[in-house]
Amino acid sequence: MRRPGGRKQIDPEKALDPKSAHAFAVGHLARRDFSTAELRRKLKDRGFDESAIDSALTELGASNAINDGRYGDNVVAHRARRGQGPARIRQELQRSGLGAEAIQATMAKAKEGGPDFVGLARAARARKFGPELPKDWKERSRQARFLQYRGFSTDHIRAVLEGVPDDPFRIEPGDTDPSGDPDPT
Repeated sequence: MRRPGGRKQIDPEKALDPKSAHAFAVGHLARRDFSTAELRRKLKDRGFDESAIDSALTELGASNAINDGRYGDNVVAHRARRGQGPARIRQELQRSGLGAEAIQATMAKAKEGGPDFVGLARAARARKFGPELPKDWKERSRQARFLQYRGFSTDHIRAVLEGVPDDPFRIEPGDTDPSGDPDPT
């Protein structure tokens, strides 16, 4: 009898075999990176025994085929390229089954040397609404809700909607530089 979802149930002998669980996990890892919890869930859904799953995941972890830190870094990079903010990325990491410590370490690493979330929020807002900043409160709140849905913090949203420049030391044409001399351009 077929399971819902159209997948065949595996043989009872294969369900107990750690080598079969390992081969199934490697097949999934060949397509994309998975967290340990995601891979455990996939093996369990397929019908593998818990002892076979533990053995396969231990072996994959020892060979560094699954690495939750690397997975977290990949998720941060991928979601940031898609224009999502840190709250949305954190939620994705929690949904994938990463532990609180791994999520905290990944997000701390992203904050230090990761993507510029203010720049990403500015780019996402400009793609959706155009380069002009909103003039009225109704449009401003609409754009703020959009950025909040994308996972950006209120600090990021405020910086984008108030037009705070990326570089505080940037000199606009016509401004004076810190020495008081007018800008030569």
